[in-house]
Amino acid sequence: MPRYAAFFGSINVGGNRLTMADLRWAFEREGFSQVETVVASGNVLFEFDERPTDGLEELFAHMMAERFEITSFVAVRSRDEVERAITGNPFAADGAENLVHTQFLGGQPAQARFDDLVAAYAGRGPERLALGDRALYIDYVAGAGNSRLTGPFIERRLGCPGTARNLRSLRRILDKMDET
Repeated sequence: MPRYAAFFGSINVGGNRLTMADLRWAFEREGFSQVETVVASGNVLFEFDERPTDGLEELFAHMMAERFEITSFVAVRSRDEVERAITGNPFAADGAENLVHTQFLGGQPAQARFDDLVAAYAGRGPERLALGDRALYIDYVAGAGNSRLTGPFIERRLGCPGTARNLRSLRRILDKMDET
């Protein structure tokens, strides 16, 4: 059966506390198998009959609202898409793996929206940006914690929600996906 990763935004931050045991339970109740969480920040691995990932994203967002009263963006990617999020990141070769991120997006923004993001952020910080396939690649050169390049800033400019993971986390997730 195909293996997927679900990346939840806003889990265990901003008051949206949820144990990973409860999240695994919710997935199992929905009929998913081989459910496993990786790091306590909303990364869930699971197996399911092959299905379009956008349908799974809607299902999980609804599940979070119904079961836990949490509104959360969810990006679902196949094993190959997770691998491409690492290998396709142009900053992976020369950036620090804890500072280089892939932000999984809820859609593919137009090139003009990405260009607007770059122009709006110009001169505000040292971050490097590149557009991928339903992904934004970011090198937070001086650290993400103090960056002015925030999720809401990105979302407003690109017109779609997203949730980011650094390369270290993505490599760990990919290794876990390959274990079963």
